[in-house]
Amino acid sequence: GGDAAQLAALAAFLGHLFPVWLKGKGGKGVATFLGTLLALAFPVGLAACATWLVTALVSRISSLSALVASATAFIWAALLGHGDMVILIVLLATLVFWRHLPNIERLRAGTEPRIGGKK
Repeated sequence: GGDAAQLAALAAFLGHLFPVWLKGKGGKGVATFLGTLLALAFPVGLAACATWLVTALVSRISSLSALVASATAFIWAALLGHGDMVILIVLLATLVFWRHLPNIERLRAGTEPRIGGKK
């Protein structure tokens, strides 16, 4: 994606994380991150979504899948000819990790819920 598209994607992502009408309490950014990749670099988005899916099928932990997909997206971008996206991807992935800090703590403690597990 071009510079303007990347700036628009960053604005949309930040708006999702910090919505004014919800007093800054937004989501974790995973769907917006993947949507951004699909919109600006479709092959990278597909690879990141596939990474999420494979990790989810193996681990059955959604947060781990999100972290692995976001952590590897910049590699997919470089491999698939979208090196111009690497800086944006690293920035967005860093924010995804930041929003997942409680999940990371639960992963480390072995208490993170599994997909389809008991609540």
